[in-house]
Amino acid sequence: MSHDVLLAFLFTLIAGLATGIGSLLAFFAKTTNTKFLSYALGFSAGVMIYVSFIDIFTKAHEALIEELGEQGGSWLTVGSFFAGIVLIAMIDRFIPKQSNPHELKKVEDMRKNGSKIQDPALLKMGVFTALAIGIHNFPEGIATFMSTLQDPALGIAITIAVAIHNIPEGIAVSVPIYYATDDKSKAFRLSFLSGLAEPVGAVVGFLILMPFLNGITFGVIFAAVAGIMVFISLDELLPAAQRYDEAHVSIYGLISGMAVMALSLLLII
Repeated sequence: MSHDVLLAFLFTLIAGLATGIGSLLAFFAKTTNTKFLSYALGFSAGVMIYVSFIDIFTKAHEALIEELGEQGGSWLTVGSFFAGIVLIAMIDRFIPKQSNPHELKKVEDMRKNGSKIQDPALLKMGVFTALAIGIHNFPEGIATFMSTLQDPALGIAITIAVAIHNIPEGIAVSVPIYYATDDKSKAFRLSFLSGLAEPVGAVVGFLILMPFLNGITFGVIFAAVAGIMVFISLDELLPAAQRYDEAHVSIYGLISGMAVMALSLLLII
């Protein structure tokens, strides 16, 4: 196995296991730092949106034009981009609202009235949230893996962005499970395991997609990855950032993320 492939697996593992960071924050922080989360989620969205349109989509377009010509390559690039959006939208559509990992949770919810309640309904919600995150993170794992394989510098940026967006997901799993069971280790384990769906997605990408990787499949996958990341940013990251928001902090984060990503791409030219 090549060094690039191992690096791609490592980055995907790091991004996925950031759910565990969210779980730990829920255990040890007394209150949610809403300003930080709002900025961080906005920053992550800025990175994803900028890199998707400026770098990933462009590379997919160039690869497909080289293989199919200007007209055919352009049509397939756009079609693949929206196919990625449809894929991730369908995954979101079939996740029940009460188990959606992007429903706002705060660490304060673990300490309401200082009480500890054994509530099977909350436990069920937490378990379903963990499953929902696992399903949702699967295509993100493929996106992180393929991006790193193409360009390790790009992979670093995407890994950081995905990891930031996974932190609130870890809180979303931990809060109801801990509140239902008063068991920190159980809440942490389920939160941690839900993040493993990303490296599993990378393994599937490696086993199924790698043998067929050529100019066309690369272009299609990369364009779809751009669509997935744009949808995640607009449907999940920005709305979540604005729910935590204080005085446009999420927008400042968004612009900062775009600026950092733009500077990074300029420095590696």
